[in-house]
Amino acid sequence: MSAAIRPDDTVPLSLPLLDGGPLSRAISFGGAEGRIDAARFLDDVRAAARALPEARHAVNLCEDRYRFLVAFCAVALRGQTNLLPHSRAPDVVREALDRHPQSYCIAEEAPERLPPRFHRLQGGPVALDGDAGLPGLAPGQVVAIGFTSGSSGVPKANPKTWAGFCASNAMNAALVREQAGEHACIVATVPPQHMYGMETSVLLPLLGGFSVHAGRPFFPAEIADALRCAEAPRVLVSTPVHLRALLESGVDLPPLALVLSATAPLSPELAAAIEARHATRVIEMFGSTETCVVGWRRTALDEAYTRYAGVELRPGPDGTDVDAPWFAQAVRLQDAIEVDGERFLLRGRSSDLLEIAGKRASLGDLTRRLQAVPGVRDAVVFQSDETDAAGVRRLCALVVSDISEAEVLAALRESVDAVFLPRPLRRVARLPRNDTGKLPRAALLEALAAG
Repeated sequence: MSAAIRPDDTVPLSLPLLDGGPLSRAISFGGAEGRIDAARFLDDVRAAARALPEARHAVNLCEDRYRFLVAFCAVALRGQTNLLPHSRAPDVVREALDRHPQSYCIAEEAPERLPPRFHRLQGGPVALDGDAGLPGLAPGQVVAIGFTSGSSGVPKANPKTWAGFCASNAMNAALVREQAGEHACIVATVPPQHMYGMETSVLLPLLGGFSVHAGRPFFPAEIADALRCAEAPRVLVSTPVHLRALLESGVDLPPLALVLSATAPLSPELAAAIEARHATRVIEMFGSTETCVVGWRRTALDEAYTRYAGVELRPGPDGTDVDAPWFAQAVRLQDAIEVDGERFLLRGRSSDLLEIAGKRASLGDLTRRLQAVPGVRDAVVFQSDETDAAGVRRLCALVVSDISEAEVLAALRESVDAVFLPRPLRRVARLPRNDTGKLPRAALLEALAAG
């Protein structure tokens, strides 16, 4: 899917790479170099762009978020496309390179296992020969290809144009301004290579007038330190996995204007606990790699999401078609959605729905019930590739718990019909979550086999 303004729409010949705010405004803060303004950023981008090799695609592996921003824009200015694989694992990177001819890898430092065709991001501005003004990109230019996480199978490529990014970012920026105010400082625990991280920690600083912390804090103490580097109003971009760890740590945080969450379902109980603990608002964003964000809700108070203006949702028997003026074509999601005017409710994913012995359930609901068992710290229910005599794929579960497998199953029987009890249910030290907290199917099957 290519999120682009449709050909029959009137669009300018060029869209700016950066919003029209003052060049003295901050793009990034924190990290080794501290505050970096827009003027310095543009110098770094132009310098980096001139040093890039001739190619069509670049796998952007930058760890530092500011360096990722520089590399992302430099690649785009050279007319190349950023490849954003769901993982920086060497085999995943090599697969992305193999699937896209004339490609190379770019990072600020050489990885321990040097990938093929590696280019080190050049640092420091150079003489610019009188370059002035804000650089622009053609609206239809494909600036990035995002890959799904593989949580439901093989990762899929999703091209993104600059016009599509600009249009969807306008919605996100308006939401953040409404909830947190102008010129917020963003701290993100998610990688910029993930589409949620791209939207909130790359596009918002580029096009929304916000600034972003250069690092990617992971542990609660690191998150607290990063937020202390930020000026108010502060926005934390995170995931349910990180938010739960943050809550359980009891770490003190400076005042938070807003918390954004995505990548996995956020429970109302966790959202309410975060709001109460940190005197803030928690907004859950709904979207996908294919569509970008298309709606939001305040999970502690609302079951329904509010869809963005212009977004159309057309539910069907096998999922929901999502469309918007900036899409090249409608996108089919597996989510079962119930539309009520400008609001909508999620009713699970079509691929998650189960029917066994005339009874129905969903993998999502079974996972939530398993996670609610006292003593269970993390869990997931999924289907293996093996089938029973009736052709139904076997239900399995992995749990991180302080109690035995038998005790977990006994407690689960209190809320789950016997036909939906997962067998095998295996206790593991940790679930194979990726950088955004998702659970790729291949990793689940590998963990199950290892158990």
